[in-house]
Amino acid sequence: MSKTLIETFSKKLIAWHGVSGRSGLPWQNNRDPYAVWVSEIMLQQTQVATVLERYPRFMKRFPTVKKLAAADIDEVLAEWAGLGYYSRARNLHTCAQQVMQDFSGKFPNDPMLLEQLKGIGRSTAGAIAAFAFHEKAPILDANVKRILARLFAIEGAIQEKIVNDRLWDLATALLPSNSEDMPVYTQALMDFGATWCTSRKPVCITGEKKCPFVKDCQANLSDQVMALPQKVVKAKSPEFDCDMLLIRLDNAVLLQKRPSKAIWGGLWSLPESPWRPRTTVNGRSPKALKGLLEAALPDEKSSVMLQSLGDLRQGQQIKHIFTHRRLWMQIWEVHSLKSLELTSSNFKWVPLNQLGRYGLPQPIKLLLQGLSLARGDDLKK
Repeated sequence: MSKTLIETFSKKLIAWHGVSGRSGLPWQNNRDPYAVWVSEIMLQQTQVATVLERYPRFMKRFPTVKKLAAADIDEVLAEWAGLGYYSRARNLHTCAQQVMQDFSGKFPNDPMLLEQLKGIGRSTAGAIAAFAFHEKAPILDANVKRILARLFAIEGAIQEKIVNDRLWDLATALLPSNSEDMPVYTQALMDFGATWCTSRKPVCITGEKKCPFVKDCQANLSDQVMALPQKVVKAKSPEFDCDMLLIRLDNAVLLQKRPSKAIWGGLWSLPESPWRPRTTVNGRSPKALKGLLEAALPDEKSSVMLQSLGDLRQGQQIKHIFTHRRLWMQIWEVHSLKSLELTSSNFKWVPLNQLGRYGLPQPIKLLLQGLSLARGDDLKK
């Protein structure tokens, strides 16, 4: 490990940021820990371009931790709809309530205390502490792991604990000596990994620009830039089929609130059958309404519901790609002649022009938006 590199790294990186770092992002240069926290959670697993659009809207609707804590979870999920990984939204809501209850509405400046809050890991805690409180706390997101693995030629998969621990030690050793430099240093780390030391086209490979660490980077000197960090070979994503019931009553549709720990947890969606491994013919053959009702609404009396439902029509098939699986959803449409009396409180008739008040999975939102537009309704109301 180069002692000289460790001693000069932060100064070189900060100097680089002054010339080539990103600027003008709405969450930059903000010492409000609430604003920093929301941006950090939103930027996890979401592209910057998407966050640029959604972050201001979220902050306008929930401008303070107090407002977020007091909001209904359906409001939060509705505002989060389309950003994916909905556990982040549920954790945001819970964390805001923890801050109000346990810390009188003020985020703690100690990273260890921040880590105790729902949905805040060590790296996010470090970012909040660094940006909002100028604490000398390291971060270690995917970009930083890549930078350090290349800079110091760290071998082994970064998912391995021994490798991860070593990267944390390096991240701590590289911190600037002056705590006032923490915001710009932390932002510089994020920017350098996102724009220069990228996974597919780092500047040292393209030759477009000269990296400030070209003479220090062990991966560059040993021609291992594209080999580091070492990647774990991912298994092929499994594919599944399911059937979804689109039951309509005049201008309303029947929605079901999903279990909080399920995929799309806490969102409102169409009643669906259990998922089954996909085959080439799954989901395309005609179905009997009674069987669909029993599969999608197993706790309700299908024989009673059948008396209120019209003819079944096969609708479109929707493919949705999750991080670790793929789902093919066959939509089955049926009109209800009257309001179905359902025993579970997780069902609700929602008018098409009020769907915007509910958190909906993106593919279901787009499907229902099509119905709404066909009727001249406005889904965004």
